[in-house]
Amino acid sequence: AAGARELGVRVGDMMTIPKQYYPLLNHLAAGRSMDDRVGDTALIEAAWTLGPNFHGNVTFVWTTEEEIGLDGAAAFAAELAKQHRAPQYVFAIDTFVSSDSPLESKQFAYAVPGKGFVVRAVDDSNIVPTRDVQKMVRLARANNIPVQYGVTGGGNDGAAYVRYGAIDVALGWSMLFSHSPGELDSTRDVEDLARITVAAARAWH
Repeated sequence: AAGARELGVRVGDMMTIPKQYYPLLNHLAAGRSMDDRVGDTALIEAAWTLGPNFHGNVTFVWTTEEEIGLDGAAAFAAELAKQHRAPQYVFAIDTFVSSDSPLESKQFAYAVPGKGFVVRAVDDSNIVPTRDVQKMVRLARANNIPVQYGVTGGGNDGAAYVRYGAIDVALGWSMLFSHSPGELDSTRDVEDLARITVAAARAWH
């Protein structure tokens, strides 16, 4: 307490964690709030790659308030349904919180940063049909995109569309230390996530 007072810290002072990006070895990076900035980055890269002349029936959506109940996704999904435009498939982009740690079991949520994007086959909000997991894996391999798949906790925004008949094929990237000041992931996985998003936009039927 005395040391804190010497630094000028007083009861009631506000504190926050600095936002700083730390590039690390082997294409890894660490920082605060990588979730969902990584997903945003991958989607923007995919949209740039597809370009203004792409004419597929694909809609890119960025929504907010996921952590408090998928509120943004739920509002957009309801609006689409009201317009009779509910999608057949939704590819929700969200982190895959990984158990790639010496202290955790590899039987749950295991995906290694830098080994490719992840198909979130099962989480607390959604189960992707096996045929669609397999289809996504085949699409990735046909395009030489590294891919992993697995089971994790948490939910994803695509679950808000399922009630209107959509199939939610949730995609993500392996990340360690979620919701901490030092979330860690691989820039290679970001690139792979953008590439599979482009491939799905062009070839998914």
